[in-house]
Parts: sequence; C-alpha cells; structure tokens
Amino acid sequence: MRISLNWLRKLVDLTLEPQALADILTNAGFEVEDIEDRRKLADGVVVGKVLDVQPHPNADKLRVCQVDIGDANGPLNIVCGAANVRPDIYVPVATIGAYLPTINLKIKSSKLRGVRSEGMICSLAEVGLTKESAGIHIFFEEVRGEGVDVRVNQSEENILPLTHILPPKIGSDARPLLGLDDVILDLTATANRADALSMVGVAREVVALTGKSLRLPEVTEVSVKSGSNRLTLKISEPKACPAYIGTVIEGVKIAPSPDWLQKQLEAAGVRPINNVVDITNYVLLEWGQPLHAFDCDRLHLVGNPQSPAQNPDFPIQIGVRFAKNNESLKTLDGQIRTLESQALLITAKDKPIALAGVMGGEETEVHDGTENILLEAALFEPVAIRRSARSQGLRTEASTRYERGVNQAELGVACSRAIALILELAGGTLITQEISDWRSHPSTWTNSIELRLNRVNQVLGEVDLGDDEIGEIQSEDVERILTSLGCQLERKEVRGNEEDQEYEEVVWTVKAPPYRYRDLEREIDLIEEIARLYGYDKFYDKLPDKTELGYLSLDVSLTRQLREAFRAAGLTELVQYSLVKPKEIEEQIRLSNPLFVEYSSLRTDLISGLIDAAQYNLEQGNGILNGFEIGRIFWREEEGFAEADVIAGILGGDPTQGKWIRGGKDSPMTWYEAKGVLESAFGRLGLNIEYQSDRQDDRFHPGRTASLWLGGDRLGRFGQLHPQLRAERGLPDEVYVFELDLDVILDKLTQDEHLTPRFHAYSTFPASDRDIAFFVSEKVSVAEIKRTTQQAGGALLESVQVFDEYQGESVPNGQRSLAFRLIYRAGDRSLTAEEIESVHQNIRQSLLEKFGVSLRS
Repeated sequence: MRISLNWLRKLVDLTLEPQALADILTNAGFEVEDIEDRRKLADGVVVGKVLDVQPHPNADKLRVCQVDIGDANGPLNIVCGAANVRPDIYVPVATIGAYLPTINLKIKSSKLRGVRSEGMICSLAEVGLTKESAGIHIFFEEVRGEGVDVRVNQSEENILPLTHILPPKIGSDARPLLGLDDVILDLTATANRADALSMVGVAREVVALTGKSLRLPEVTEVSVKSGSNRLTLKISEPKACPAYIGTVIEGVKIAPSPDWLQKQLEAAGVRPINNVVDITNYVLLEWGQPLHAFDCDRLHLVGNPQSPAQNPDFPIQIGVRFAKNNESLKTLDGQIRTLESQALLITAKDKPIALAGVMGGEETEVHDGTENILLEAALFEPVAIRRSARSQGLRTEASTRYERGVNQAELGVACSRAIALILELAGGTLITQEISDWRSHPSTWTNSIELRLNRVNQVLGEVDLGDDEIGEIQSEDVERILTSLGCQLERKEVRGNEEDQEYEEVVWTVKAPPYRYRDLEREIDLIEEIARLYGYDKFYDKLPDKTELGYLSLDVSLTRQLREAFRAAGLTELVQYSLVKPKEIEEQIRLSNPLFVEYSSLRTDLISGLIDAAQYNLEQGNGILNGFEIGRIFWREEEGFAEADVIAGILGGDPTQGKWIRGGKDSPMTWYEAKGVLESAFGRLGLNIEYQSDRQDDRFHPGRTASLWLGGDRLGRFGQLHPQLRAERGLPDEVYVFELDLDVILDKLTQDEHLTPRFHAYSTFPASDRDIAFFVSEKVSVAEIKRTTQQAGGALLESVQVFDEYQGESVPNGQRSLAFRLIYRAGDRSLTAEEIESVHQNIRQSLLEKFGVSLRS
C-alpha cells in the first residue's frame, strides 16, 4: 500500500524523516519496499507571474516572456514555446540551477535562437505529474465562475470560494500547489495484518512505535430514517454477508472531485473518476472499508420495464446470494463474466448487479448523469470473497481487504464518513437507510487472552535493558506495548508452589481491539507483538557457551542405509505425490476440500503410482523403469484413519549394456533376475528373507507371486504383474513389483545384532561340496527345501544353492527334478569324508521324511 506522509501527518504528530520512519516500520515487520520523494520532481520550481509576452524575433512558434518570480533583480527573460502562455497568469517556473528528473534536465542560462532565456515555464509533464501536456500549467486555470471551491494549498481545510481566493505568493515554492510536497512509502503488510491496509491502521501502528498521539478523522453522525418503502434488503446468505447497510441519497451532482481529494488519491496510486466514486475510494484507503455506489435510477430499471419517473415509489430490492448456474454479469472493467456457484452476488430483483466484495456491475454504475445513488457498506466473509475472486481470476483493492478480514466494529463509522463527504462534495438529500445486521454482540468482537510474564521471557529470552545491562523484559514494558496497540489489560499476581519452591507470577487478561480480532488470538500472538515493538535489535545475541552437534535419529539413519542398498542394487529412487485420483474403494481417504479432482484422495499403496510412472516413462521413449520409492500410505479403518511407511519398487528393464549380440533388442528380466536384485539389496542390509507362495492381490500373477517374511513377521509381497493388467497398460511381457513394510525392516535393523555386528574369523580350512538331486512335488517350494536342509545340516553346512530344475520326460506328473549343491566347512579343521557323509545322510533322510522326495543321487 502507498502511504502518503502528508496524509499520515493528519492522523499522527509525526516529525520523523521519511527514511527514519521507513526503518522503524521495516524493523517492526512492515517492509518498506520503496520511498518515493515527490518533492525532488520540482525542487527549485517557484510560482511566477507572466507580465508580458512578445513574439520571438527569430522563430514563429516561440515567445519571449517577462516573468516575475519575486527576484530583486527584476523579472526573468524566458523563451517559451507553449501556445497557451499569456500575460497575467500564474505559472510554475524552474529557476536556474533546478534539476527536473522526469526529463533529466538541469536548468541553466542559455540562448534560444539568439534570445537569452533565464529559466523554464513548466508543464505538468515536465514535473512528472502527467505523461503528456498540451501546454504549460496555469494555476487556477480551471476556475471559471463564482461559488466554485478552489484549494489554495494542500490542506483539506483551506478551501475558499472564488471570490475569496488570494493570488499565490510570487516566488513561493510551487510544490504545494502542484501536490509535490509529499513523500510516498510503498509499504507491504503481512497477510495477518488486515488493519494495515488503511491509513488509520498504519497510523495506529506508527503511534504504537513512536509513542505519538493519534487523531482519528472526524466522523459526523448522520441522521437518516429507515423503514420506508424505497429500499428493501433480502440477505439470503447471512453467514457470507453478516452485515449490509444500504443508504439512498437523491439529488447528488456528479462532478470532478476537489483538488485535495484528487491529489490524495493520486498519491495513493488511485485514478480519480468523479466525486462520488472518489469518496468511496478515499474511505477505503482511510478506514480499510470497501464501499460501492449504485445508480438508483438504473437499479429501478433492473427487471422493471417502468422508469423511475413513471413509478417513483417502486422499491429498490437489494439481495445477497450465491450465483446460479449459467448466470452472467458484465463488470465495471467491461468483461462479461460467466458466474460459478461459489461466486457471491449483489442482486436487484434477484438479477446480478455486482460481484460482492470484488467489483461492481457496469449496468448500475455511477455516471455523469447520475442524480440518485445507493451507497453500499457491507461485511463479507473472507472465504466467500476469496472463492469469488479466484473463480473469476480477479483481484481488486476491495477483495484484497475482504479476503484478509475487514474490521466489523467500524463498518458504521466508515459508512457515516462516506455519507458526510458525499453530502458535502456532491450535495443531495438523505432519503432512507436500511440495515441488515447478523453480527454477534459487540462484546464478542474481541479475544480475551491470558498472558504470563514468565512465558514472555521464556520465549523471548534476555534483552538489552540499556546502559549495558542485560536482563528480562519487565512487566511495565509489556503493559506499555500492549496498551499502545489498543489492548485492554487486567493485571493480577499469581502465587504457586512447584517442586517445593514457591513462586510469584504476573498474569494479565488481555482484550485485543476489534481491528486486531483476527490477528491476536493466542498468547504467542501477544508475545510476538511484544517482540516487534520492543525491538528485535534489542534481543541478546550471544550464543550459548557450549553447542551440541546435530545428529540423525536412528530411524532416519537406517532409512538412509535402505536407500543406499536399493540404489546399489541398480534401482532409481522415485518421489511421487501422496495425493491421487479417487478410486471406488472404501479404505481410501478423500479430501473434503481438494484443489483438483486429480489430487482429491490419499494414496493407499505405492504400487499403483509406480505402475503409472513406468507406463509414462515407456510412452516417452525412455524404456521401462527400474525404480523404488519410500513413502507413506493412508487408509480408513473402523477405528478411524491409519497410515504406514512402506518401500515399493518396480523392475522389468534390461540392465545389460552392449546389446549388439542380440541385434540391439532388450532381453526381458526373468523372475530369478528380479528376485536377485531384491536379494542383493537384502544382502547388503544383512537381512535373511523367506519366501512363501501368495495369491491375495489380483494385480499380481497368481503363480508367480510370493509373500516375504522376516523373522516371523510378514514383510510384504513380491511378484510379477498380472498379464491382464500388463496388457491394459501396454507394459513389457515381464514386469515385477514389490511393496514392503518399512517398520518391519527398521524393527529388525534396530536389534543389537544388526546395530553392532560381530566379527567372525574366516576359515583357513578347505570346503567340500556334495550334490543332491531328487524328484519332489510341484507344491513344495525351494524355500521350504532350503530351510529344512539348513536345519538338518547344522553348523557344518555352510551354504545351499539350487543349480538345476527340470520338468518333462522321465519326470513323474505333478513333480519336478531339483538339484542342489551343498558346501560343507568347519572353522577349526579339515572335515573328514566320514563327517561329511554323516551330515549329508542326515539331510537326505530329513528331506525324505518331510517332503517324500525320490532321491536320484
């Protein structure tokens, strides 16, 4: 927001220089992005009176002027090319030595076509007030008749009729007459400070920071009758519009605003339009309360074929409701807008006339011929206005304030201020005022917060008390700061006992002012205000004597090891959104207020996202994806919501290089290769995984899926994608996926034997191997056979590896031929043939008894 220091000085006794004020505001959390010193635009420009004008002897379009600037040496000789220069006018004159930054010109004595020129008569463009000017600026040139109000200087109060105007003092500084005696601060307020989007709000902040006194604008109480049949209100959405004040004023005269008002708006970056519209903008800037004026005669014509003259007593029916489907409205910017159901509307006879709190409609706007107006002052719920503005991609000065929350306690004050200014500057007669008020009792417009002095100092720590003294913030400082913010404090002393130690604590009950109602809600909010106003630069900045190094928690450290293991196995780590498209499953959790339909639910697994990623990667010509992801999944249970961390992956790409021996074609990854990738990662982590047949998930191939177990706990699932799903997604013939419970892995890795592995000496004695082959039922898994073999082999059996499988000729139906290589070794001796044969025979017997194998060797 652009803050005019001239305007601010009307509200606060401010003596600080602009840069000093900017520093104070910035240190208090209000960033001053720029300081625009408008005084520099016309530094050295004075008021002059043209005494005589003669043609230039050597140029048809130039004139030689005698201009009096009050110099004791007499009038200046100035060459001017403006067509509107003439004797007996008062003009701005740039004297020798003046610098005009707008046109980058320093004035000096020179000759123009052989005639000496000792200055320059300026146009508004040359002093930076307009982009273009048809001629020089003439003070009071716009005044033509008696009784017209004309401002003599920048003060709003110094307005005199034409018959009492005194000519400006010749030689005086021209900047006050030009409106260039001001400094503008470009101030940025944080989103929680809605009150700072007004001059009154900024003035209150400056008062709190400087200790100066505050002078609020004088608001004249307006007496107006209500209950007539000229205006009726129908608020269909009281939650979205808790208060609405409609005031009918007839007989106004639309005209340009007085100079002081135009200059005030221009300094704030607002373009003047006419007196009524300018007053609504002025009050918005002054109090932060958006207002809007409708043309009453045009309101009569909305949905009414009869003109007001034919039926002057026909009531104006103003309503507030949400838009219906396929409704449209042409707004003041000339755009025809198709309305959505979340758009809040102002209606006349149920026809849209304005986008509530955002922008008015063109059909009922105030124009040069307007005589009767309806002034709207209302409160709108921030969320409703935010949705309306977002649905139209429209952001205005009004919506910006409504979205942050307008001060509901000063709605009537702002309305009365606007009415008084309209009656003063545009004339007219108050006809009626109707009010719809659904607000709660004024006693609820403030928050009652308990504030503890011990908690203040606990959060803020030590501060500089002055005179090189370090200590805690005192209760007097707290009371001074909060009182300056407009808070009401009730102090009490609290005594207590903790750990057999008696203590005494100062506690306040703080009532925040209504204009900070949405900002000051908790104790920590008050502590933040104390820190801001006490001064961040006064906080003790010494570091503690001893600092501790940071460290990773055990779970984070082990999760990093997991990532390293799977990356080392050749998988790429993926990261995907937790929000996904909704599915027709009861367990899925749906968001109540999603941004997009595509991201309206929480994911229940990681595999679906990995399949989508693999399909997208393939469609982009990058080949199938080998990747993994560690993330969180969510689901709904009978007791409520649940969540868990899992690790999932997808495999299927050909990891080999140099495919020329296969004609450049990929070789599909086999089950055993995919299982080997997983085993490689588990091996790096020191985890012994068991596999069992599994058919519970219909996304997996029913005959090529295994459940994984770790130490008796179910770890997850690994298998090949179902052929039907693979075909639907256009994926290669063999794609494998897995999903594992991260908590099960972390629980295992946090056990002592994994956290502190013990060293086992390598055997220096040779190993001996034996092969064993047999027929066994297809229903018996290799994992079960290996587990039984390990148990029967005991400590002398070092490893068991399957190296052959065969089904076909000479193999009984329903069975398969398996061959294993068994490695025997002892750590302290060379094994004898008798020892090996004894253990080997025990293994053969165990397999025969448990699985009924038919031994072949």
